[in-house]
This record gives sequence, structure tokens and C-alpha cells, in this order.
Amino acid sequence: MSIKVNTTLDCKGLACPMPIVRTKKAMDTLEAGQVIEVEATDKGSVADIQAWAKNVGHQYLGTKDENGVLKHYLRKAPQEEMKEAIQYPHTMTNEELQNKLASQEDCIVLDVREPAEFAFGHVPSAVSIAFGDLEERWSELDKTKPIYVICRTGSRSDLACQLLEKQGFLNVKNVIHGMSQWQGTLEQE
Repeated sequence: MSIKVNTTLDCKGLACPMPIVRTKKAMDTLEAGQVIEVEATDKGSVADIQAWAKNVGHQYLGTKDENGVLKHYLRKAPQEEMKEAIQYPHTMTNEELQNKLASQEDCIVLDVREPAEFAFGHVPSAVSIAFGDLEERWSELDKTKPIYVICRTGSRSDLACQLLEKQGFLNVKNVIHGMSQWQGTLEQE
């Protein structure tokens, strides 16, 4: 299958949130209806790009995996179909999460990074559900407990919080700035 693209963006070797940051900038240069091919190697970029496109109104066309290079295809939406990117309003800092854990609050720390990222270091007692799997697995979470969602930088966790809120979770917070700046204890698989 051949897809006609207007531009190609190289995001190989970049981790979240950089493929989204660069894609957003590149989309700003396109005309409505034009298609961009985003080449990435970060496995998390599949869910990230799908969610970002849905969040702002662009059309996610699909992804092809060619020898470990993920090629994402997006069509730019007309201006009247664009939405302002929504930011989840309920956040907490890494330090606030560390304090909650130190006080032994009965809560769930939900890590939405990819399994490999989780394996190399995560918050002790964190539950691992990759963002791309969350829609299928949210029912595994207890709606009665506070849920603190963490990823590498706060981008995927922001989108995960929005998804959980739509599923009726009322006590959800996005942990910013995520594992990239985590100073607390780590566990490894």
C-alpha cells in the first residue's frame, strides 16, 4: 500500500514527548488536507500520536512498522475542525507524590510508560499499564482509590488522566514532571 505524503518528519531515536512536539510544529506548516509521515522508533509513539491527533482534531490515518521504524500517517484537519489541546487540570508534583507514598496513603500509582521503560526503573508499588493498553485495561483499577498517573514527562499521563476521567474515575491526578525528574526510590524488574 502506497500512501501519498506531503512531508516526512524524522523522529527516530527520540523519546516522549519529542515526537509529539516535533509533529505539532511540522503540522503547523501544512495546509489542511495534507498528510505527514512521522518516522519514529519509540514504541510508545503509536498511542501518543493517536491520542494527540484525536485530542486536537487531526485525522490519524494509521501506522506501519518497517523494520522497527514506525511510520505514522496523519492528515491535517481544516482550521474549523481543530480543537484546543486539552490539558488535564488536576496535577501534582513528584515531591507531592513522594509525600503521599511516605505517609502510606492507600492509593494507586499508575505508570503508563511502555513495559521496557517500567522495567528499568519505576516508583515502588506502581501498577504498569502502558498508555496504549489503558482503554482495554482501565477496569483493573479501583475507582474508589486516588490514582496518581505517571509517565516519563507528564505528556502520556496527561492523556491517560483524561481517558480515566471519561470512564468515571473522579480522583485522578497527573504527576508532573514524571520519571525523567524522579528523585525518589526506584524499583527495577
